[in-house]
Amino acid sequence: MRTQRAAVVYNPVKVRLDQVRRAVGEQERAHGWESSRWYETSSEDSGVRAAEDALAGDPTLVIVAGGDGTVRTVAEVVHGTGAPMALLPAGTGNLLARNLGLPLNDVDDAVATAFSGATRAIDVGVAELENETGERRTHLFLVMAGIGLDAEMAENTTVLAKKRLGWMAYVAPIARSVIANRLFHLDYRVDAGHVRSTRAHTVIVGNCGTLTGNMLLIPNAKVDDGLLDVVMFRPKGRLGWAGIGTRLTLHGLAGRSRFGRNVLGLAPDLKALGYAQGTRFDARFDTPRGIELDGDGFGLVTRARITVRAAALDICTRADAA
Repeated sequence: MRTQRAAVVYNPVKVRLDQVRRAVGEQERAHGWESSRWYETSSEDSGVRAAEDALAGDPTLVIVAGGDGTVRTVAEVVHGTGAPMALLPAGTGNLLARNLGLPLNDVDDAVATAFSGATRAIDVGVAELENETGERRTHLFLVMAGIGLDAEMAENTTVLAKKRLGWMAYVAPIARSVIANRLFHLDYRVDAGHVRSTRAHTVIVGNCGTLTGNMLLIPNAKVDDGLLDVVMFRPKGRLGWAGIGTRLTLHGLAGRSRFGRNVLGLAPDLKALGYAQGTRFDARFDTPRGIELDGDGFGLVTRARITVRAAALDICTRADAA
């Protein structure tokens, strides 16, 4: 019989390690597992080496204690191996955990879910990026890829501000971006459709739909439907932003009930807010644009191809939510 043992990959900046060690030890004893092995992430590689070392030990389960960026980095190593991941949210947004209905502010509950919850297969987004020198890179994401406002927030919000203020640290960069309202040109295509041209303030390709503060940005996004959901912000001045704000508020209110979602489905399309859905999104930018993946900035790009790998990562969730 195979020895049951967890590997814990943790971000030392985000995690209260003594609290996590206590909770993990209690669950090990309760379930008869061997002592877990612990791997600290490094800022030099965002946790890649820690994830590789953890996986090399052939763990029954990989527990990730950190924010969305740490989760994304570990998933880049673990996905497709068959080893399930469990989340101990310790970041600013914790968007993947939020979208999966996992415990957000309770270490004991989160660790208990890791050891005794059910396993659910979710999709993984793949971003193939090219910069102006022709250099190409490929990275994964689990929540969202963002160009425009999202990327500016990732680049311009400090770790210290996020630690002290939480999601409120994003208010100032959002306000500056909305006031400036600088749109950029892009040519894009969804799946094998026609190439289209537009000007946008922000483009987001989502695997999940809910943001910090439980704001529902993409109502149709599901983490396990094998599809990507694209939303473009295309406001024309303050009235355009007012319309976007009103519609997103309605999304949040209506998304809480089936009746509300049905009513929202009858609302007319908003020109300032465009949606599309598919398995591939290609985009080319006239001038290099910043891009972020799950809250981490990845520099300037001139081209991006974003695809989805369906059911590529196993995640531990609450037994009644799997």
